[in-house]
Amino acid sequence: MLTHGCPCGWKDVPGKTCRCSSLQVERYRQKISGPLLDRIDIHLHALPLKTRELIDAPLEETSSAIKERTSKARQLQWQRFKGLPVLCNAHMESSHLRNFCTLSKEAKGILIRAMEELKFSARAHDKILKVARTIADLAEKESIEAQHIAEAVGYRSLDRATF
Repeated sequence: MLTHGCPCGWKDVPGKTCRCSSLQVERYRQKISGPLLDRIDIHLHALPLKTRELIDAPLEETSSAIKERTSKARQLQWQRFKGLPVLCNAHMESSHLRNFCTLSKEAKGILIRAMEELKFSARAHDKILKVARTIADLAEKESIEAQHIAEAVGYRSLDRATF
């Protein structure tokens, strides 16, 4: 799996100079095929943190609070899929998406725009819906709202032409 935007690892890293040619960067990014990348639910390009950011970062949510929120989301999913051969959102088939991924009007608009502008595939569309459903579950929301779709689209960074 690619862990950096280029062979030297400094592409788009503030304060660092990438020494790779555009051809090297393109070859590096082509090491992972589109169809394989399409099968990955969440992908991000994360920049390294500065020392001060590591040391001074405020604790936003405790591990126990995250565990509790995650447990609630899993309970919602178990109840939702009771009697179906589905254990969690990631296991939904395309046919389940229509039943379990109700979008608000605004969410639908964001998804349509993202699909058209970012040229996402049908598989990426389904992945976005599954991730958005999970984000909504974590927020204990019945339907998928605009912010859930926007966040899920944000997790498709490697589908885009640049990081």
